[in-house]
Amino acid sequence: MASEKLELATFGAGCFWGVEELFRQIKGVKETVVGYTGGTTKNPTYENVCSGITEHIEAIQMKFDPKETTYEKLLEIFWMAHNPLQADGQGNDVGVQYHAVIFYHNDKQKKTAEKSKEKLNNEKYNGRIATIIQSAKEFYPAEEYHQKYLQKRGGIGYCHINVKQILSNLKQ
Repeated sequence: MASEKLELATFGAGCFWGVEELFRQIKGVKETVVGYTGGTTKNPTYENVCSGITEHIEAIQMKFDPKETTYEKLLEIFWMAHNPLQADGQGNDVGVQYHAVIFYHNDKQKKTAEKSKEKLNNEKYNGRIATIIQSAKEFYPAEEYHQKYLQKRGGIGYCHINVKQILSNLKQ
C-alpha cells in the first residue's frame, strides 16, 4: 500500500481556536496543530507570544491530502475565516500575535496565495487587504491545552469566527 503524500499549509487568522475547529472539519485535512510561527524567539510559550515581544503569530498548521482538497480551496476557506481588512488583529483580538498571515511552504503556494489575494483585492476589497503573505518559518506547537480547544469543550469558548456559518456556506 502506497503511503499518502500529504502537503503542509500554515495560516494565521486571529485566535487559533476557531480557525483550527474550522479547518479540522474540511475533507482532505488529515491533521491540525495550533502553534506559533513567524517570530524571533525559539520555543515560545503562550505567555511570551501574548506579550507581543516575540513577534510570533498564533497559527494553524495542517497536513492535507491534495487528492481530496486543494491548496486553493484551503485559501478560499482562509479568506472566509478572517477579516482581511483588519491590520491589527482579528475581531476583538488585537496585537501582533493575531495578525492574518499566509505562510507559504513553496513557490507554488506563494504564487497561488498571491493570485488569490490579488483577485479578492480587485473584485471585492479595492486593494485594501492587510493580510500578509510570507515564507513559512519554524513552527512551534502550542501547549497541549490549546490543541483542539473548541472540540474538547463541545464548541464552547471564545471564537471570533462563526464556524457553523462558514461550513454551511461551503456546502451551498
